[in-house]
Amino acid sequence: MSEPYLRFDGISVEFPGVRALDDISFGVHAGQVHALMGENGAGKSTLLKVLSGVNRVTEGALWIDGERHVFANAREALRQGIAIIYQELTLSPNMTVAENLLLGQLPQKRGFVHRSRLQESARRILRELGEEEIHPLTKVRDLSIGQQQMIEIGRALLRDARVIAFDEPTSSLSVQETRQLKQIIKRLRDEGRVVLYVTHRMEEVFEMCDAVTVFRDGQHIRTHDSLTTLDHDTLVSEMVGRDIDDVYGYRPRQQGNVLMDVNAIEGKGLSAPVSFDVHRGEVLGLFGLVGAGRSELMRLICGVETPVAGEVRFGGEMRMFKSTSDAIRAGIAMCPEDRKSQGIFPIASVADNLNISCRRFFKRAGILRNPKREMANTEEYIRRLSIKTPGPRTRISNLSGGNQQKVILARWLSEDIDLFVMDEPTRGIDVGARRDIYTLLYDLAEQGKSVVVISSDLAEVSSICDRIGVMRDGGLIDIVPRESATPERLLGLALPA
Repeated sequence: MSEPYLRFDGISVEFPGVRALDDISFGVHAGQVHALMGENGAGKSTLLKVLSGVNRVTEGALWIDGERHVFANAREALRQGIAIIYQELTLSPNMTVAENLLLGQLPQKRGFVHRSRLQESARRILRELGEEEIHPLTKVRDLSIGQQQMIEIGRALLRDARVIAFDEPTSSLSVQETRQLKQIIKRLRDEGRVVLYVTHRMEEVFEMCDAVTVFRDGQHIRTHDSLTTLDHDTLVSEMVGRDIDDVYGYRPRQQGNVLMDVNAIEGKGLSAPVSFDVHRGEVLGLFGLVGAGRSELMRLICGVETPVAGEVRFGGEMRMFKSTSDAIRAGIAMCPEDRKSQGIFPIASVADNLNISCRRFFKRAGILRNPKREMANTEEYIRRLSIKTPGPRTRISNLSGGNQQKVILARWLSEDIDLFVMDEPTRGIDVGARRDIYTLLYDLAEQGKSVVVISSDLAEVSSICDRIGVMRDGGLIDIVPRESATPERLLGLALPA
């Protein structure tokens, strides 16, 4: 086999108090889709940031097409044909699709932007992406998350990048967009480009990738140059350093009376009145394809949006929440899908994020905050939830997605919450952290709390939930008990007629 086009040579990265990467060495060949696997915090994203020039290496170097490189910034990496498509998008929301696609290389005429050429180039790349219905002059903020991700991919294609890395690319895509992405990646491989693919979805690795490198705790565990003899269990074992017989670990339990009864609620995002109930001690799933109305339904219930009709009976009382604060005081908390923009304060510490809601309980007479009690509360939940962090004062944006999710959960555990609404709770979270999250949800249910899990992951809802409500086109189609919730039945209900 030829020499690798891209080679990581002894890469180490240190941050204050932590060694994020430790002597990473492996190669990736041109015309190859190479998966990077590992738990959150294993070092995958740190390595991508080294490749893109965002993180500076402590030791080691990159070799690209036989030349040694140490990038000082992202601009140097771009000049060498490196493109990274992060899970958390980097688009400019107030600019148009065309301007985002050609940002940094806008066509000019007499010192001004050549608008007709700009739109022509944008239309061409949108056709290649299978997104012809998107107008080049549409503002990016008006696109769905999935469409925005396709624009990120289009930007890399327009720059003719030779090395393209995808970080959890399908986490926000619809079925059709995922299919289109797979075709694009196959085309990139056929063109001889290097494709790095970070995902937690095992089926994608075995379907799309030619090789896989496994990381654990910032170290290179193993590179498999072929997947023909690799199986799912071996890969999971290498990632977590132990055998995981059942990631989901479902625990049956006794359910109590009805905690919440929703009757004919209507509002933004719904096409028909929706009615359902949730029992104490129950994990209720809401499944559907992207755009089915699952999140919109719970936003109406949790006070994020105001219903136009219907009623909610919670804890035996008629309630209609005008704000999320009203819902929290009543005992309902929602962990949103978009952790970065809706769930955390990125520049604040773990302690500040964890205590932000429950500070009113810590107040002393005439004192706004009680730092001593806040720190004790933070340390208790770091221990109870096994949150991996250098310390309570660490900025939360430096934590992995799974540990950020645990901090959000700890925030509500510090409150008197009866109903936990989890919107895509394991999106972008590795197999080991998933099991931790599921265990926490089972623990809550066994304490008599209720949990609603909104998920587009078919295996997840059918494995961890007691009942599954299936939504389609803004309406609740059916509620299926766990015993008869086969993947075929759930998907059949979710797909358009």
